[in-house]
Amino acid sequence: MLASPSAKLFTATDWIYEIKFDGYRCMARAGGGVAELRTRSGTNCTAWYPELTQALSNLPGGPHVIDGEVCVLDDIGGSDSKRLHARAKHRSWFLGCDPVTLCAFDLLFEDGRNIMGLPLMERKARLARLVQRVESVILVDDLPAQEAMFEGSVGARLEGFLAKRCASTYQPGVRSSDWLKIKRMGDVVPERFRRPQEERVLHHTEGLRP
Repeated sequence: MLASPSAKLFTATDWIYEIKFDGYRCMARAGGGVAELRTRSGTNCTAWYPELTQALSNLPGGPHVIDGEVCVLDDIGGSDSKRLHARAKHRSWFLGCDPVTLCAFDLLFEDGRNIMGLPLMERKARLARLVQRVESVILVDDLPAQEAMFEGSVGARLEGFLAKRCASTYQPGVRSSDWLKIKRMGDVVPERFRRPQEERVLHHTEGLRP
């Protein structure tokens, strides 16, 4: 599921806001001692991030399918795209490399059951219970919609925010108006790093469906 562009933050009680992490979109199927990671285009990237696959394989139950962003986080919790790019181009772990974190924001399958038709807030609540205290995985939580917070994102080097309708269902491969991406002013355009294999928008859950 993809977000439509939007110009600015707005206030609405039936929407939530999430920090927009600047990383590589990744789908994870995990649980029961195994884990598999795929890029947005469907490329198997399991071997690229062994610290993630090890952590995710320890999830109880399963299989679960988690949508998130693979990031290298800096010392204040922001995503560092240059360090991530340097790590990812090796397509493997190497001595001295930056560790990656999965910034998880949605749960599509829980214990083998398709929950994409549940409201966003219910999916996020189930995701929160699933990934709590899992190493190398953080939950992308919702934030209050305040203009001052958005202006402060410049100093915090955040890429921007995502606005999501609380009752929205998950629609694979759809660029939906229920999800909006709001980039901060002055942010660098995403084409700064070319990722040819990830530029195609596919129903990327198909390859991971239990």
